[in-house]
Amino acid sequence: MPVIVNPEACQSECGALLAYLDAQRGGIRRSVHGLTEEQARSVPSASALSLAGVLKHVATGERGWLRVLRGEAGDPRDQMSEWEHTFEPTEDETVEALLALYDEVARETEEAVRALPSLDETFEALRLPWDEGGTRTWRWAVLHLIEEVARHAGHADVIRETIDGKGAFDLVFETGAMPEPDWSVLER
Repeated sequence: MPVIVNPEACQSECGALLAYLDAQRGGIRRSVHGLTEEQARSVPSASALSLAGVLKHVATGERGWLRVLRGEAGDPRDQMSEWEHTFEPTEDETVEALLALYDEVARETEEAVRALPSLDETFEALRLPWDEGGTRTWRWAVLHLIEEVARHAGHADVIRETIDGKGAFDLVFETGAMPEPDWSVLER
């Protein structure tokens, strides 16, 4: 993880999980920092992914999970149809618009999770080709979101580094997400 999660945010299980989720979201957000729209939409690596596509995917994917958690998912076939296009931003889905969407989704997720009496509250997960579905806890769902965003933050790291050589730590320091450490302490 390229940033340290503030220990004060980890005074409760709910706070800790949300803080770690937000730390991973930060990796996605920083991956597009300072890039042109063309660079963010480029596909520079062996993967078919662009940074704008990863950003759209995590934002729409998290919103989709919120619908499932709230029991508003609808038909799983509609979910699959929507998911199939989440890596393909449309022309009007600019990086700026996608970042705003991601911020909105993050707020919705945090509000929904903090409103729970307990992370032991349950929901019905959809049956999908890769998952049998069934009753799950919100704790499971938040941990799943952390896992998914972290996986895609890793993809974003590789794509960004391919574009201009900037790695996750470069972007952390450049954006002020964390001050550059005093590396001389390692020499003692």
